[in-house]
Amino acid sequence: MSSKASNRRGLMLVISSPSGAGKTTLSRMLMERYPEIVLSVSATTRDPRPGEEDGVHYHFVDHAKFESMIGKRAFLEWAKVFDHFYGTPRDQVEEQLAAGQDVIFDVDWQGADAIHDQMPNDVVSVFVLPPSIEALRSRLEQRPGSTPEKTAHRMAGAQNEIRHWRRYDYVIVNTDVEQAFDELERILLTERQKRLRQLDLEPLVQQLLDDC
Repeated sequence: MSSKASNRRGLMLVISSPSGAGKTTLSRMLMERYPEIVLSVSATTRDPRPGEEDGVHYHFVDHAKFESMIGKRAFLEWAKVFDHFYGTPRDQVEEQLAAGQDVIFDVDWQGADAIHDQMPNDVVSVFVLPPSIEALRSRLEQRPGSTPEKTAHRMAGAQNEIRHWRRYDYVIVNTDVEQAFDELERILLTERQKRLRQLDLEPLVQQLLDDC
């Protein structure tokens, strides 16, 4: 089903999870099934890594530009991670939503809160839980380059993320990735039909009333 099939406003699909619970895999599956859905492109002050393209992976800007954008309230959310800034530019997202395009956001609970505060009517938030701590630890241990230290660090972060699950509209327990994807897809298709996103309903209803 294409987001261009009807005159509707796009939605902001915020997906969060502790590291290893599956949000990246589920986001990728959703974009493969629905090519019209795009991943939000963040701005960052860090240098591009090999293979990264400006405007595709990130919008690469210097510190002065980023701080200027903060001052102009040009971000839906932003954060400083170690020595670099990351943020979600507002203008691009608003243009995509107005064009009927759905946008996926891969952010933590703080980013999800900030985005919701800015555009509450456009946000649909989903939290992905692992079926158990043992399953989560096993997934993290099997990651390429995993070490006991990295696993312990990610497990500590997972505990903090999981505490905020009640902030989300929907929660998916990722016991089986195909089943979890089916649930995520149903959420997307249901939310696309919400009254507030159907831009052609208002004139249609008015015409119906006028013709009575």
